[in-house]
Amino acid sequence: MISVIVPAYNEATNIAHCLQALSGQTYPREQFEIIVVNDGSTDATPEIAAGFAGVRVISQANQGPAAARNHGVREARGEIVLFTDADCRPRPDWVAQMVQPFQENPDIVAVKGAYETGQRNWTSRFVQLEFEDRYDRLRKSAFIDFVDTYAAAYRRDTFLQAGGFSLDFRLPSAEDAELGFRLANQGYLMVFNPQARVSHLHPASPLHYLQKKYLFAYWRLFAALKNPNKLLGDSYTPQLMKFQLLLFPLLVTAVLLAVITPAATSAALFLSALYLATTLPFLVKSYHRDRPLLPLAPFFLLLRSAGQFWGVVICLKDNYYLKRYGTKKDS
Repeated sequence: MISVIVPAYNEATNIAHCLQALSGQTYPREQFEIIVVNDGSTDATPEIAAGFAGVRVISQANQGPAAARNHGVREARGEIVLFTDADCRPRPDWVAQMVQPFQENPDIVAVKGAYETGQRNWTSRFVQLEFEDRYDRLRKSAFIDFVDTYAAAYRRDTFLQAGGFSLDFRLPSAEDAELGFRLANQGYLMVFNPQARVSHLHPASPLHYLQKKYLFAYWRLFAALKNPNKLLGDSYTPQLMKFQLLLFPLLVTAVLLAVITPAATSAALFLSALYLATTLPFLVKSYHRDRPLLPLAPFFLLLRSAGQFWGVVICLKDNYYLKRYGTKKDS
């Protein structure tokens, strides 16, 4: 038996599309259950979900997706538990693709799937290209340490033994990354299956993208701080991206100084050229995969660095005050 778990908080506009996609899977329907964990929704989410035949709805007070997923696993009947999000639409073969690695190798304890999107705006196309860049990196690894819950699968007993997702992550953030780090540090084997895809609506504006990058950087650093060996690197995060993040404040400082004094112009030009050089591998990928996006890619990469830089700064500040005073200081 397989259990598919979908946490949902006020997802009345999305949940039906997700459940329609799950109900139309090629995997034999009698061999998997669908559980929607209603995380204290105040809209019609639970009623819509309950209207689907064979869907079990479990309700709890609002506690966040980490707690909702843990609740779903405790209630699950399957030996393998799959996760996706209410705003995702899995491909018809998604369940089959997610469970295949477990059937091929009994030592595998977790599987990561992939995103796709049909959006054609510039921001969403850039986001998808970013994901494809990460997926290319994951394909090079026999085993991974990073599993996202938009398309994730775990052996239920291993998930429970590990304690599930950390409740330190109250908001939708990096609880999935932290669990992956934890499992990898314990020697468990996890793999990436790029054929297990779900459709998703990515950020559609530069501002929304900037906000996402800030939040992702904040919480993924928080996850790495709980698993310090991952600060040096993981199977998902490009090292060049980290270098761009470190280069960003130097570049901004040099450009601002160049406005004030001509003496800083050479430094600003050098750092601009260095930053652009770090983007070349991504630009080459854009040229081959989405050529019209190429002129905008440097702008989005700079925007990414800006969001990530501030996310890292605020996370380090909050972590400092948390350790010293037992609470975060207001940003």
